[in-house]
Amino acid sequence: MKVQARFYEKLKDKVHCFLCPHNCVIEKEGFGKCRVRINEGGDLYVINYGEITSLALDPIEKKPLHYFRPGTFILSAGTFGCNFTCGFCQNYEISQSRPPSESLTKEQLVQIILKTDSNTGIAFTYNEPAIWYEYVYDCARLLKKTDGRYAVVLVTNGYISEEPLKELLPYVDAMNIDLKGFSDDFYKRLCGGRLKPVLRTIETAIQASCHVEITTLLVSGQNDTLAEVERIAGYLGAIDKDIPLHLSRYFPRYKFKSPPTDIGFMREAEKAARKHLNRVLLGNV
Repeated sequence: MKVQARFYEKLKDKVHCFLCPHNCVIEKEGFGKCRVRINEGGDLYVINYGEITSLALDPIEKKPLHYFRPGTFILSAGTFGCNFTCGFCQNYEISQSRPPSESLTKEQLVQIILKTDSNTGIAFTYNEPAIWYEYVYDCARLLKKTDGRYAVVLVTNGYISEEPLKELLPYVDAMNIDLKGFSDDFYKRLCGGRLKPVLRTIETAIQASCHVEITTLLVSGQNDTLAEVERIAGYLGAIDKDIPLHLSRYFPRYKFKSPPTDIGFMREAEKAARKHLNRVLLGNV
């Protein structure tokens, strides 16, 4: 479904989208880097509003969230597109292309949430939730208005501008934020982004009393060093030693063919992170 987007301004025959830190200036009939926001006639539209590519009831630990409503299940929804271009993407079939989707209005999605047995809420996940911001925001507000006991969760790369993030946070209970590495070089070279905006998202969410857990995928030959793990853990520990850090094992996907992360290194990385943090978990092992 195509609807008018938010967080943009007109620049003569172009538009400036400031939903995320890419700050795309988009020509007529052109798309932003996320490939879902288009300049049509001098206005910005989003083409994936309510377009569901994936819908499943998952254990909340799979998000991964281990310290937010543990032992519960959560309805998980995703669309298509992403504002990153990670060559090691684990969900590239939906994040880097446009697969078939099914349209659901915000009312329909909320009714599915309410009627799904053993469900604690909604997780916007599988691809980057920020790029279908309008739908996420509308559904989160409606769900909280309908029954505030249900949780709203974002599984995100954290690449969102401060204004839209702060507007959304009052309706979000928990976030798992990907901290993919700890250098601008890593973000620019492998993800097509920058580090600082992700750190700002982490800090802003924590300051807003949102439950935050962090995931770092340790990619063979890229960020799989103890020094990198200690930099990440040290940064988080300086904020709060109880922030959960999930160190996740990489497997070859999409454009990356290097072997899976060494299990022995994963164990050493866990020990290194525990010098700074009280809650360190290994994933995909």
